[in-house]
Amino acid sequence: MTDIRWVVTTETNPWVDQAPVTPVSLTGIPSVILQLENPQQTIEGFGASFNEMGWDAISMLSQADQATVYSALFEPGVGLNFTNCRMPVGANDFSRDWYSYDETEGDFALSHFSIANDQETLIPFIREAKKRQPALKLWASPWSPPTWMKRNKHYAGIKPNPLMGAVENGLRDDQIQTEGTDTFILDEAHLTAYANYFGKFIDAYAAEGISIGMVMPQNEFNSAQVFPSCTWTSAGLSAFVKQLGPEMAKRNVEVFLGTLERPKESQAEAVLDDPEAGKYISGVGVQWAGKGAVAYLHRNRPDRRIYQSEQECGDGENNWRYARYAWSLMKHYMTNGANGYMYWNMALLEGGVSRWGWAQNSLVVVDPHAKTFRFSHEFQVLRHVSHFVQTGARAIPAFSFMGYENQIAFANPDGSIVLVVQNDMQTPMHYRAVVGDQVLEVDLPADSFSTFVVPA
Repeated sequence: MTDIRWVVTTETNPWVDQAPVTPVSLTGIPSVILQLENPQQTIEGFGASFNEMGWDAISMLSQADQATVYSALFEPGVGLNFTNCRMPVGANDFSRDWYSYDETEGDFALSHFSIANDQETLIPFIREAKKRQPALKLWASPWSPPTWMKRNKHYAGIKPNPLMGAVENGLRDDQIQTEGTDTFILDEAHLTAYANYFGKFIDAYAAEGISIGMVMPQNEFNSAQVFPSCTWTSAGLSAFVKQLGPEMAKRNVEVFLGTLERPKESQAEAVLDDPEAGKYISGVGVQWAGKGAVAYLHRNRPDRRIYQSEQECGDGENNWRYARYAWSLMKHYMTNGANGYMYWNMALLEGGVSRWGWAQNSLVVVDPHAKTFRFSHEFQVLRHVSHFVQTGARAIPAFSFMGYENQIAFANPDGSIVLVVQNDMQTPMHYRAVVGDQVLEVDLPADSFSTFVVPA
């Protein structure tokens, strides 16, 4: 038997290699038995989103520190090992400001289409990532179509709430949109132009040497927001996917349905059940309250993959409390069939405030005054999984005894087993796990995360 690697993170002491664990004989009731004979969904990768404000934050650092950050995010064997990341189609809530690739009213031929804005931010950001991880996969979704394609002729859907500290967006009262309606203009001319808009986006990035392998038609299609957003109904999405699907098929680009941010699997089912739209959809993107639909979709749509498309983003404090919550999200998705897991902001300035006034967490936190950075607690917790779990791994269910349910496990393509465990108590916890024909027995430190890597 070969010794088992053990890495521990606590609030004050992250990523500490413990003495290797030597397998022992089973002498008592185990805490958990990994069911290696029953592998579940295939893991397609971990990632986060390329956002303009992330690029700006990292760019404030010295060249040496920038290299350290990019390696920690993308370089194999260094930090998070990101292999599957998201990007916006045009502006999102962490862009410098609103923009689309064609704001010329009535330009159905898209003769004014241009990704020139992205040459300053997203394109160099992605290139830095691909230097470290050439096999990086990308998928994309818009937050809002061009404003001339929308009924309210504005990028946003609601006015800011002064109590939330949101920045003014210029929306008039007669432009407010509501959930359960289609803000997009659902006639053939607009639907066709928007499908072609996606096609031009894919082609323009391909011309820059950046391949995008999958798209989703709309970020959070139920949510009218103060920042770029657009509400759709399931019927509206079906109508659009019927146009979008053929355009993406020409380019060998997949279409996922999403992102679903409500616990209403019926909204996804209605599109998947449409015989013409459903045939183009190979998966579903789920985030926020959509986590309530994950188990149902995994059980009832085994032929469709599931991405957790945006981890809930916190409040800009980047504290240990939220890192513990982030773990609970990861555990929920991974035990309910998610094939991919996406964090949200890779990097932000201290406080994490967006152009529209909403503070969020990030993996890398940059001090704009000292021009220094730190890795957040959530970076370390995510690293406990993504650093070790290889693309193509299979999730492994666990049979737990007496309340020891706080773990996830994976079988890697190279035969190694990864077991990640949280001890959420304020005292050490004795832990005994059966992994195939081996038993590991340790005392988990109080309020900690542990990863065990059992060699093949």
